[in-house]
Amino acid sequence: MIDPAITLRPATNADESFLLGLRRATMTEHLERVGEPSDAAAHHARLQYRYDAARIVCLDGVAIGLLKAYRDATEWHLVQLQIDPHYQGRGLGEQIIKTLLAGAQADALPVSLKVLKGNPAKRLYERLGFREISSDEREFHMRWQQTHQV
Repeated sequence: MIDPAITLRPATNADESFLLGLRRATMTEHLERVGEPSDAAAHHARLQYRYDAARIVCLDGVAIGLLKAYRDATEWHLVQLQIDPHYQGRGLGEQIIKTLLAGAQADALPVSLKVLKGNPAKRLYERLGFREISSDEREFHMRWQQTHQV
């Protein structure tokens, strides 16, 4: 279960500056490694994608990250999970994903995600039971099935 000090709240327009800084801090090196654009316009466009599903990750009331996940008729989609580098390595992302997986398991639905090649987050996803189902030149496409334990 998620640590009670971790809360999620819907992202608002007022969060955009925080989220752009978070995205630059957590994604720029991974994007550049695979040849994806990492300029301000590209970060902003990616931030706007599925903003309706964006949740601010807070630790003791302080914004430390972003979770974008949504459910459709056939599966859950984990679009983005970014934790401020100062808070990484504490298991917070893992707790958040485990909570999402528990919900997916209750819904009897799989969870899909894409992770940039070279991003160390892939190891976390594999440890939590995600399996690579395909890939392209820049990303691994992964899926978690309810047969895996949360």
